[in-house]
Amino acid sequence: MVKDNDTVIEEFNDLVNMSAKELQDWLGQDESAGAGWSKDDGSGETIGHDSGRKIVAILEKNPKKDPSKYDQDDIDHMRKVVAYCKRHLAQEEKAKQDTNSKSYKSLKNWGHDARKS
Repeated sequence: MVKDNDTVIEEFNDLVNMSAKELQDWLGQDESAGAGWSKDDGSGETIGHDSGRKIVAILEKNPKKDPSKYDQDDIDHMRKVVAYCKRHLAQEEKAKQDTNSKSYKSLKNWGHDARKS
């Protein structure tokens, strides 16, 4: 069953617990670039790193998190972020325990800092 947009927005705003600046700073670090699966486009960028850049854009565009200010592209990406974060948080307890783990770094690329939860 597909979640309605309001639920996706609410869950995104709960799961993405980093500010646009925190996430932007993290994405600029070498640790961030090496966490996750590479995209198929030959760029060398990981899927999560690309997602993080999109999350930064969403956060910067709507800093007050007004649900009426998100467009369908934003909500479509938010849906991916929610699915990824929920799946990995359920599977990987290590992300909360080890900040050097790939799980922790990958989740952080998706805007979720497990140390804050």
